[in-house]
Amino acid sequence: MDMGEVFLRRLSRWQADGDREELADLYVAAYEEPPGEEYRNRERFLARLAEDVQRPRFDMVAADDEDGDDDEPAGLAYGYPLHRDGSWWRGFVGVLPDEVEELTASGKVFALAELMVLPEHHRRGIGSRLLERLLSASGAELAVVLLDPANTVARAAFEAWGWDALGELRPATGDSVLHVLTRALPD
Repeated sequence: MDMGEVFLRRLSRWQADGDREELADLYVAAYEEPPGEEYRNRERFLARLAEDVQRPRFDMVAADDEDGDDDEPAGLAYGYPLHRDGSWWRGFVGVLPDEVEELTASGKVFALAELMVLPEHHRRGIGSRLLERLLSASGAELAVVLLDPANTVARAAFEAWGWDALGELRPATGDSVLHVLTRALPD
């Protein structure tokens, strides 16, 4: 595969909302789903995105491949600062560490809501570049991500990028327990 240059660009909440159908197509293409699951997962992604773009200080970064023959990004990352009231942590299994509560209350925790790279662009460093660009502008001291326990590939990547396990969280939606990983961010 040609290792053409990849360009990163920020998208505003309005651009993200306006491009939501294309972003949902990227989501489906980035995650190989069993036949029949694509539609349901696409709809879930669209619902999450519609909610997330409304969050204060929502941020999104896309990776565009200069050799691409269409306008579809090679990858995408987005997230937002956690609300200071700590509601994001509802469902945390066990006791949330005091320092995490304090950082949340001070508005210094950034949630990575989504990181995706098309399979044909894996192993090119795009995921780590997207992540670094997104987090570098967050103003946060701590980043947090929720991972499906079955996604061992993602977990290995995050651990290689310096993320540590914090615990588990059971979402209010009643979905299965998710792993919580965090990473301290430089000043």
